[in-house]
Amino acid sequence: MAETGSEVSDDQGLALLGIYLNDHLAGATGGAELFRRAAGAHRGTELGDTLARLATEIAEDRQALLDMMAALDIPVRQYKLYAAWVVEKVARLKLNGRLLQRSPLSDLVELEGMRLGVEGKAAGWRTLALAASRYDGIDSDRLEELIARAGRQAETLEEARLLAAKEVVGATTS
Repeated sequence: MAETGSEVSDDQGLALLGIYLNDHLAGATGGAELFRRAAGAHRGTELGDTLARLATEIAEDRQALLDMMAALDIPVRQYKLYAAWVVEKVARLKLNGRLLQRSPLSDLVELEGMRLGVEGKAAGWRTLALAASRYDGIDSDRLEELIARAGRQAETLEEARLLAAKEVVGATTS
């Protein structure tokens, strides 16, 4: 793969990393809200238990990101967090074929969104791992743990997504 040829100084790189990490923090904020809400919607079921466990992990991952940002002296951009919170609330208004209750399509779309969010988070951790050699304050060992956990989260969500997809399309499990 060709290099871009646009090397940046340490200061520029840290500024760009700050923007990048704040964007990921905004995504983590919206994602944490989605996981909590979905877990609540399925309280008392196997899926609810799984989503509650994942919601706890997602909150821990968000805190790990905040810790790394603090170690790098990157300020949190509150307006991005607020915007992510609002977007997650607005996303609840999507049409799902039913006016006053959840539909099986709601589960499928939410699980797909959660899976995409976890994949994006893993990409962010891998980007931070690349930056670890350049910037003090990035814990490479912790990042490896977070990358592995994101992989497990994605697998769990894919299993749940497939079950929801089968319900939506009327497929039988074999």
